[in-house]
Amino acid sequence: MTDGIIVHEWLAPAGGSENVFEAIARAFPDAERWCLWNDSDRFDPVHETLLARTPLRGRKALALPFMPAVWRHLPAREADWILTSTHLFAHHARFGGPARDAPKLVYAHTPARYIWVPELDGRGDSLPARLASRALKPLDRKRAQEPVAIAANSRFIAQRIADTWERDAEVIYPNVDVDRILAEPLLTAREESALAALPDEFLLGFSRFVPYKRLDAAIDAGRVSGLPVVLAGGGDDEDRLRANAERMHPGRVTFVLNPSDPLLSAILRRATALVFAPIEDFGIIPVEAMAAGTPVLVNAVGGAVESVVDGLTGAHVQDWADDADLRAAVEKAARCSPSDCRNRATQFGQDVFDGRIRDFVARHTGA
Repeated sequence: MTDGIIVHEWLAPAGGSENVFEAIARAFPDAERWCLWNDSDRFDPVHETLLARTPLRGRKALALPFMPAVWRHLPAREADWILTSTHLFAHHARFGGPARDAPKLVYAHTPARYIWVPELDGRGDSLPARLASRALKPLDRKRAQEPVAIAANSRFIAQRIADTWERDAEVIYPNVDVDRILAEPLLTAREESALAALPDEFLLGFSRFVPYKRLDAAIDAGRVSGLPVVLAGGGDDEDRLRANAERMHPGRVTFVLNPSDPLLSAILRRATALVFAPIEDFGIIPVEAMAAGTPVLVNAVGGAVESVVDGLTGAHVQDWADDADLRAAVEKAARCSPSDCRNRATQFGQDVFDGRIRDFVARHTGA
């Protein structure tokens, strides 16, 4: 394998796109790594841009106006190819020296949502954001013409790329650590007690506690089906969710705050079904649930429908506000086989991603 450079936006301590970057780095261990700034301890060594040495480090909203210019003025390097992992402007990356003429490829988590689909991202609703997006759209589309090839993380995002960047993209689903979920979780005594305290049957909602994740849908699903609900996670929306739980499904919603990975795996295994209502680009959590043998209710719009098979590993929900439809979806999911769920999840494992991303680079660069 020839020498390459892999690029990512910024590196946070945890996140879905960071997990993909980690998998790309594992697939190309000799490639240089670049990002705007690195706030994670998982990825050393990683080269940072000049923004990392300014007060704008880590302040994404304030740094955003400077990002396109920073990406266009990267230092001189030597490389046979460049692969960018982008959900904002990383695909704008341009190095000096011999690397300037190297073929560039893009792995797109999405074109920037708050620019292109502000209805799905609250950051695009403000007047300054709308004015900025008017100027940034032509630039972003222009930079998206530079790559020799683009891979999208779902068919849903490939269509968004066609609509916004006016480019074709092949689909490479992101890596999911299926093996971790399949392994028997090792719990502390306190976690064992927490698990034992949960109802025998329950619907699960798991994510950050933010409005966008629509955890109220799990409470609603419990209300219409008569099942108790467990909400696992944490965040600023906790107080509102607790108030809604008491109003919509009183006494039947249990909160498990910030569970560890082993405890989450154990909860996933115990759940009757996972309720996953947001419109996601792909959706890692539904695949993790299936790896635990648990079926999933997903939004009929978005990338999650590409992993969850309606009637086999879960249910696609057309109208979350229709009690009859939601009740039928819970019943359909509850009939799904755990073995079918686990078999489906293995199709999104890390080994599958590693093979496909290596092939993507090789086909388009000759590397």
